[in-house]
Amino acid sequence: MSGGVSASARRITDALLEEYGRTYAAEAGIRLRDTPQPLYQLLVLSHLLSARIRASVAVAAARALFADGMRTPRRMADATWQQRVDALGEGGYRRYDERTSTQLGDGARLVLDAWKGDLRRLRAEADGDGEALRAGLRRVQGIGPAGADIFVREVQAVWPETGFWIGAKGQRGAERLGLPTSPGRLSEVARDRDRAAFAAALVRAALDREVVERVQEAARAGK
Repeated sequence: MSGGVSASARRITDALLEEYGRTYAAEAGIRLRDTPQPLYQLLVLSHLLSARIRASVAVAAARALFADGMRTPRRMADATWQQRVDALGEGGYRRYDERTSTQLGDGARLVLDAWKGDLRRLRAEADGDGEALRAGLRRVQGIGPAGADIFVREVQAVWPETGFWIGAKGQRGAERLGLPTSPGRLSEVARDRDRAAFAAALVRAALDREVVERVQEAARAGK
């Protein structure tokens, strides 16, 4: 890490990544690569995570959809509305299951129509412009600003032109942990680390105060 990063920040970062350094994509069983199927699966997961529902439930619902074969936009679009509802319910995603089933079907058809089922075409359209990328993502039904931010935060592992992206929740997690909150300073903290995993861990700290307490305790023990 840079010499400008404090020893305290290094200890907190080490403890955070040791305990919580995994992306939500990995948690959902997505082997993220720059290929159409995992990129689409990440889009589905980003949609589910953006709702006002526990992240663990969103991850479980994504796993259930994929286990039922809805791993590509074609398979998602071809599934019946009830099949999507049933899979969402199996994952515990019941509060928004009917609306989300409709959005997933409509969104899959948009991905097929706009980008031939391949989100790398959206990447090429954006041509390194982060706002253009997020605007393209927001064209997909059910993907608002929060969902677009989640996608960009997770995809930075394979689309490095996004730069280091943590979003508002990541910044909130950094603040709770006592880390720098500016993207530039956090980028220094994350130097030579898996930045997508670091960003996801910061989000976990924003969502759960127990995460903050465990990380701070581990950091103190590592002095």
